[in-house]
Order: sequence, then structure tokens, then C-alpha cells
Amino acid sequence: MVLIRSLRGSPKLILYALLLLAAYQIWHWSRDSHRPSNSAAHKAHIHMSAALKVLTVTPRAKHTATIIFVHGLGDTGYGWKPVADMFSAEMQHVKWVLPHAFDIYEFGGAINAREDEEGMLKTVYALNQLITAEVDAGIPADRILLGGFSQGAAMTLLTGLTTERRLAGLTVLSGWLPLRLKIKAMMNDHAKKLPIFWGHGKADPIVRFDRATLSLEHIKTQFGLNVSVPPEKVLEGGIEFHAYDGLPHSVDDKELEDLKTFLQKVLPPRD
Repeated sequence: MVLIRSLRGSPKLILYALLLLAAYQIWHWSRDSHRPSNSAAHKAHIHMSAALKVLTVTPRAKHTATIIFVHGLGDTGYGWKPVADMFSAEMQHVKWVLPHAFDIYEFGGAINAREDEEGMLKTVYALNQLITAEVDAGIPADRILLGGFSQGAAMTLLTGLTTERRLAGLTVLSGWLPLRLKIKAMMNDHAKKLPIFWGHGKADPIVRFDRATLSLEHIKTQFGLNVSVPPEKVLEGGIEFHAYDGLPHSVDDKELEDLKTFLQKVLPPRD
């Protein structure tokens, strides 16, 4: 579940949510540790779960752009529906696609945490299916934006930097760069031209702030991307990074306002 500080959650509520996330993670690791990775049943599970179920927020005007936004661990697409509904008032041409059942066991707190590469690549495939569905429905790839929170943000980076299509942009909230030793070989040439919004709270205890800054440094030195693009030049490509003092693993009013400004910039109304 996403914690939105604009809703003024109490410290007890935040602690409760963190405990829920921890409990879910322990259960998920336990389940995976008893699953035979090479069995036919396991392979069938991967194949059958490739297509993500989604929640759709329909546009209020003519549909000319789509935002696919991926939730974090323990959440569903419903966790981000209030944000989609709020933004839809000013972006009436945008359809929101909010996937459910995003299923990866590795979280993000530790720098060298183990990574579920198989699950990540499965998710990349499923997200590319969602992008293809929008293109098939008549929305150009450069009018489709991919975004996410926490694990959803990590999958946004992995998918957006490697997909064959040039998207409108990416939004990365409280995320990190996954598969950092392998992603460079998977990247497409258009990755350096992608406008990317990246926001992270300095008080995040789940995906720590240093995980974000180390990811940015890796992207800069290994991929050659500009990671300090001013907002007025983000359409030229690169990362517009925002750090938020005192913000834990959540979003607040300031980040949502910055995010909305970015979205309106990369996905303006079109006849």
C-alpha cells in the first residue's frame, strides 16, 4: 500500500504500514523458498501470470495519452487510484492503467540485496504487453508514460530503459536501479533521450536514500545519462531528480505537485 502523506497519516499509521510490508515480505520469501524453481508447475506459474490484471481509470475527454503506473510491494492498483482520479481532473485526455499482482520477492532496502531476476524479467514482459495493447488501440508509444512506486519504480526503470519503443517518459518514485550489472547490455539507444522524473524521500527507511543516489551515480557513470536535468530541459532527455526532506517511504503534496507538473509537460493535450 502506498502511504500518501498528503492524507496526513499519523506516525502510528506509518509504523503499522511498515509492519504490514515486513510481514508480507517474510511470507513471500517463505513461499518462494518452498517452491521448486525447475518444476513444471513453477514454469506454468510464470507463463500464466505473465499477463497482469489491471484497474483502468478512463479518460474524461478524448483519449490521446496513457499512463501505466505500477504499485509497490503488498499493494494493488487500487492504492494509486486516488492519485489517478485527482490528476484526471486536469489531465482529462489521459487513461490510467494500474496493474495488480506485481510479484517480486526482492525489496530494496539494502544496497546488495538479492534480486529476483526471473521475476523482474517476467514483469518487464508483462509491462511490455500492456504497452503493446495501448499501441494496438491507437495510442502512439511516445504518448505512453510508464511509472511506478518502490518496486514499481524499479520495474519502470528496467522496462523503460530496455523496451524497443520510445515512450513519452518515465516516473520513478522511491525506487532504485535493478540488475545494475546487466541492464547496460539490454538498454536501447533511445534511453538517453527519455524524460525521467525521479523523486525520493531523504527519510525513507525502506528504500534508503543512498540506494537512490548510488543508482543515479551508476546511471551517470556507466550509462552516460544526465542525472541532474533542470525541469525546464527535461524534455530533451535525462533525469529530473527531486529529493524531499523528511519524507519516508511515501509521497506527499510537494512530490505530487512536482509529478503532476512533469506529467503535464510530457503528455500535453492533443487533438
